[in-house]
Amino acid sequence: MGWKLLLSFIFVLFAILSLMVYWFVPLETNIFTMKPTNSNFSVGNNDALQFYPNMRFTSSEISYKIDGCALQKKDDMERAFEILSEETILTFHPVFFEEDISITCEERNRMNGSLFIAGEGGPTNVAVSGKFNIILNGEILLIKSSFCSNPNIALHELLHALGFDHSTNENNIMYEITRCEQTLGEDIPELINKLYSIPSYPDLVFENVSATMNGNYLNLNLSIRNAGLNDAPRSNLIIYANGDSVKTIPLDEIQIGHGRGITLENNWIKVRNVEKLEILIKSNFTELDKENNKVILEVDGN
Repeated sequence: MGWKLLLSFIFVLFAILSLMVYWFVPLETNIFTMKPTNSNFSVGNNDALQFYPNMRFTSSEISYKIDGCALQKKDDMERAFEILSEETILTFHPVFFEEDISITCEERNRMNGSLFIAGEGGPTNVAVSGKFNIILNGEILLIKSSFCSNPNIALHELLHALGFDHSTNENNIMYEITRCEQTLGEDIPELINKLYSIPSYPDLVFENVSATMNGNYLNLNLSIRNAGLNDAPRSNLIIYANGDSVKTIPLDEIQIGHGRGITLENNWIKVRNVEKLEILIKSNFTELDKENNKVILEVDGN
């Protein structure tokens, strides 16, 4: 009977020791890492989101035309427009001609090395205008249909057409290899809303202004550029000498990113002993900034 008690005691003690070893003694090392969930453009925020800074169309109302696409690809593209309209202040509408974004499709896949190309998209005509790179036209080629719940391929190419580059964040919709779990993130809609919240006005600015006077004869060289977000209608350039208007020069329409040079040589004016010239762009349309429509030149005291 004593042996049975002793064996039972030994068994219980062994079981207790085994449990202690299991719970408190590390038998192997497990390394845990956080699964990345940030779908913003760049995890480190070191990359520029767009091909060039401040890329946008002239208006937040963007037209498109879909041509030669099967029903599924056409549906994917229209759903991509709807998603971006819900997330941003942009609106998209179909037209028959003179569209901002042209969409076409292919039925066969393309290869780039060992990777399938799902689509191609981007700006095709860009005008540099002041602080903006204005997208005048964009194109999208849908090669592969999306089998995700969201039209990730179409949305990816649409964002290319809006000026967005590839992301280094594999969870972001702009990562170069498309997967169904990728999402739009927050920074892309925020930048779109920031860029398109600026009204689509022209902005005439002076560049390279210089003048000399020999007696009553004025020599003037200047250039005017439209650094805004829309074409600038006709306006007038008015030159004042010592506060008196001495010459008015009509200015034709100036398109986005374009400019006009003006040269006056030995132009006689009625004012003598001119100490200050004031050159003013007078317009009856709204501009992004009217403060840059005037320059003042004074006689160099040196």
